[in-house]
Amino acid sequence: MASLPNAKTVTYEEWLTMPEVQDAIEEVVNGEIRIMPPAKMIHTWIAQRLRKSLERQLDDTRVQVFPAEVALIIRKSPLTTRVPDISVFIVESMVEKNGYVESPPQLVIEILSPANTRKRQQEKLADYAALGVPEVWVVSPEARNVEILLLEDNQLRRSQILAEGFLQPKLFPNVQIDITQIWPD
Repeated sequence: MASLPNAKTVTYEEWLTMPEVQDAIEEVVNGEIRIMPPAKMIHTWIAQRLRKSLERQLDDTRVQVFPAEVALIIRKSPLTTRVPDISVFIVESMVEKNGYVESPPQLVIEILSPANTRKRQQEKLADYAALGVPEVWVVSPEARNVEILLLEDNQLRRSQILAEGFLQPKLFPNVQIDITQIWPD
């Protein structure tokens, strides 16, 4: 993940007037624009499998599953936005302003990549907690497991780590995803 060279911090108002970035994922952390490198194939594979599995099991008139294209506004000052690998929203709970989402998704899925440092991952999880995201799955392609974090007392706390079995989001109890089916062969 790289910051823009000689970047100054941007305000929410400045950010709203900037052109959309094509073919790149951009987050803003404390006003600093960060451009993420393209995802590796394993990352894309896992994201597609998870997204498709969720979409097959959820009613798309009530619930939307978004790939890493939707920016969540964590706070406007200093501006902080995050772009989860997958975000799942109950449509009626979404708050959209100026073309961006200002409400927490019911589920966020993050897929780790080599560029994810522990510090940056903790920052991201703290931002999701501050927004009020009730559940986050952190998928580790290397360890072939999924850490499930639940929001308790305004902090995301580890509920469990699964290497086999079924993923079942708390707010979508009829959804079951076989962990063995999300990894490439």
